[in-house]
Amino acid sequence: MRSHDFDNEGLWRLTLSLSIPTCLSQAVNVLYAIVDRMFIGNIPLVGDVALAGVGVSAPITTLIGSFAVLIGLGGSPIMAMREGHREHEEAVRILSTGFVSLVVISFVIMPLCFLVKDPLLMLFGSSAATFPYADEYLTVYLMGTPFALLSTGMNSFLINQGMSRRAMVSVMAGALMNLVLDPIFIFTFDLGVAGAAVATVISQAASAAITLTSLCSRSARIRLTLQSPKARILRRTLTLGLSPFIIIATDSMIMIVLNTVLQRYGGEGMGDALISASTIIQSFHLLVMNPLGGITGGSQGLLSYSYGAGRTDRVLGTWKRVQVLATLYTTLMMVLAWSAGDLFIRLFTSDSALVALTDHYLKVFTAMIIPLSFQYNTVDTFTALGKAGISLPLSLWRKLCFTLCVFLFPFITKEAGSAFLSEPASDLIASLVSTTTLAIMLPRVLRQRQKGLGI
Repeated sequence: MRSHDFDNEGLWRLTLSLSIPTCLSQAVNVLYAIVDRMFIGNIPLVGDVALAGVGVSAPITTLIGSFAVLIGLGGSPIMAMREGHREHEEAVRILSTGFVSLVVISFVIMPLCFLVKDPLLMLFGSSAATFPYADEYLTVYLMGTPFALLSTGMNSFLINQGMSRRAMVSVMAGALMNLVLDPIFIFTFDLGVAGAAVATVISQAASAAITLTSLCSRSARIRLTLQSPKARILRRTLTLGLSPFIIIATDSMIMIVLNTVLQRYGGEGMGDALISASTIIQSFHLLVMNPLGGITGGSQGLLSYSYGAGRTDRVLGTWKRVQVLATLYTTLMMVLAWSAGDLFIRLFTSDSALVALTDHYLKVFTAMIIPLSFQYNTVDTFTALGKAGISLPLSLWRKLCFTLCVFLFPFITKEAGSAFLSEPASDLIASLVSTTTLAIMLPRVLRQRQKGLGI
């Protein structure tokens, strides 16, 4: 499978061939969570409660995944930049350092999570009814931590050397395996919630194996070899990866805050039902945000390479083309949420009251996803250019807006459901700030790059 020619191929061809497969792979990757939740929600008698329990455990699994982003999206753009500078051996060292770092991190955070999972689950919105299911799912999931980090983190190194199709195959293979194994372990073997986690761990292991095999193959332009990790490379990786890491980690915190507020203001009668609704809504939102991140992040390797090579015209051209794709995708997903959201919801529950409740708040939650595409593209562009000092504050600003709103709206209205308004409010504010920042800062960054190269 050939790599792309970042120097000479047309920008539309490159953008489509990088962003579309990455978008699809992220969409398929979301199936890990959605398929688990879909089958869990249909477990006889306890489905809705079990679904709420898995929703409570989601912030912890998301937080674990953020470490893969820290290394993957921190190291892979630097690797692409070094390759753009024609520093191939340095690119190889960056890839190796990323692999070793992910292995070490996985075996550190796994036991730590086991030590603190019970109090965290109670703190994050578990009730007496939902805690057993949250604990059961998370206990099994944690055993597969190395596979979760390697499958996601190393996939970024595939994408950023132009092997986005191979990256998509890796993710699709794991997701399809999960789809097949979930009903077998949940219903045939009668393992319930634990069965969903077992299926996920096995599928992530398969995805990790395919990714690593691809990176070691002869078709890889930058091949994975085992070398001693370099501290200077790790420092640079952590610095650049901090912005996307905080984005994902704070997504976890947002879910925690939202679940806690829903439980508090909903009370015993509505708290668990609202968390079940939130879990389904978050599942649809993952189908929006993860593929959107695939579109805006899939071309990061091209942006990094072009910036490193001093081709600032191709940087700006890539941003424009990515924005067209991102806007089209978010428009499509908003139309689906508003016109066919109930069909999606019925995949998780047959309770008509829960379907109606969830459908109402799904429309609220997705009201501003179209302008959000500008925020995503802006953040990922500055990250690809190594400007974490710009991308990180923009990301944190959106999360801060959400957190303030999720506390403020229910306090003012005395209604738990008003917490769902926090998403469209923060999306709109963040997109306005990000677009303004891009218009001011991107031309300056590109001029400085040209000046540094004497262009």
